[in-house]
Amino acid sequence: MAGRGGQAAPTAPTASTAATTPTDNTHQARETSQNPGDLPLPRTLTFIPSDWQILARYWYPVARIEDVTEGPMGVTLLDMPLVVYRHEGEIIVADDLCPHRGMKLSMGSDQGDGQGIKCPYHGLRFGKGGRCISVPAHPDNKIPEKMHLRSYGVVLRYGLVWTCLAVRAGEAGAGEAADPAAHIPPVPHWDEPEFQQINCPYIDVEAFAGRQVEGFLDVAHFPFVHADSFADAAIEEVPNYTPVLTDDGFEAEYWSTMPNVPHGVELDVPEGFQWLRHFRLHVPFAASLVVHFPGGARLSMLNAASPVSAKKTRLFDARCRNFDTDQPVQDVYDFNRQVFEEDRAMVEAQKPENLPLDPKLEVHIPADKSSIAYRRALRALGLSEFFTA
Repeated sequence: MAGRGGQAAPTAPTASTAATTPTDNTHQARETSQNPGDLPLPRTLTFIPSDWQILARYWYPVARIEDVTEGPMGVTLLDMPLVVYRHEGEIIVADDLCPHRGMKLSMGSDQGDGQGIKCPYHGLRFGKGGRCISVPAHPDNKIPEKMHLRSYGVVLRYGLVWTCLAVRAGEAGAGEAADPAAHIPPVPHWDEPEFQQINCPYIDVEAFAGRQVEGFLDVAHFPFVHADSFADAAIEEVPNYTPVLTDDGFEAEYWSTMPNVPHGVELDVPEGFQWLRHFRLHVPFAASLVVHFPGGARLSMLNAASPVSAKKTRLFDARCRNFDTDQPVQDVYDFNRQVFEEDRAMVEAQKPENLPLDPKLEVHIPADKSSIAYRRALRALGLSEFFTA
């Protein structure tokens, strides 16, 4: 089985320096030597620098398209503060830093006049492509090139704004036309006309993205964690399943009698019906799940864990379904929130906070096949055994 339409995953570089587990979970960029070709590091890191260099070369969602207005929105990706805004129909992602005196542009505004976001300190304006378009103190002077923002490639897909810290705006690989399909993980069935497209509000998790993704892939926790939302607490045994490697992770078809219907919702399920859950993992931090319901109904979702830092994740959920398409989406939002709140209680309590990639550091059971396959896929990227601080 091929991953992402048979496309190869983006090639991540090998670690540029030997990764070690630091005694302090904050790494100052100025204390870290960089090899030629390394990306500029954030001022403060919660990742091992060599691991950050690998992770920064992938695409992550940072906002829902519907939430991006003309005014600035502050977000953080891999410890990098970013500003997201819309100007003249274009969505821009740039460093949240005015080049003039280092002010956070997310504290500014757009004044509602369509003239670009405004720095709150000295009123400089920034528009399409992050270019500075106005310096009020010197309106007739030529604006120096260094006054423009460092902005990044943007892809709008599945109702989400995706960006990559290794791709500068305007470079090859930025934008829909030049972006290979392999860069953005797919949402199965999203473009099929009979499916309703839904973007759930994001959820912040005080935990590492790898832990969250591993929990999403886990099939043994349903009766213990989700008994109040959809699971049958009496079905504890996990049937055998086999992950199959793909270009950028793995996929697994998991068959069981565990239902996938919110408690209180009536659904005609034949006795002994085998539910199919088709998981697809895309390194480093995205996974999709297609649930096969009776009668040909399908629920497809993408769990995109955007790493704010090594210990915080902003979870985006793009999903589609070919049933109940006339029902309020708020019901979907509420149920999704309930399920992920149940998951969050577990993930935020796990120790260590990072995801141990050395298989000897935790004890495994046969039900952990997806977890083991995921950790192997992360090790294959060149990440360290403890690749968060």
